[in-house]
Amino acid sequence: MEQKKTVLIVEDEKNIADFVETVLNSRNYKVIKAYTGKEALSAITSHCPDVILLDLGLPDGDGLTVIRELRLWSAMPILVLSARSDEQDKIAALDAGADDYLIKP
Repeated sequence: MEQKKTVLIVEDEKNIADFVETVLNSRNYKVIKAYTGKEALSAITSHCPDVILLDLGLPDGDGLTVIRELRLWSAMPILVLSARSDEQDKIAALDAGADDYLIKP
């Protein structure tokens, strides 16, 4: 039996995190959720997810900080999922080490 891939959703808006979790669960992914950058870094070290879906606007700081801290010790894939559509935000996230940047609809 194939092991489920684990996705860490880092999103401070519970309704968005729950929606993404529902979609991923329906596609047989294991989901872990974090609502702050601090929770995210803790979840990353304790669960070692296969990929991270990261919002940039977090209550305890910018998601760019999470990217930079993670890149100090890991190459784990990071997909930014943000409402920020400014080109400079995309460039900053990718320069910090994100693997891709998706704008929330």
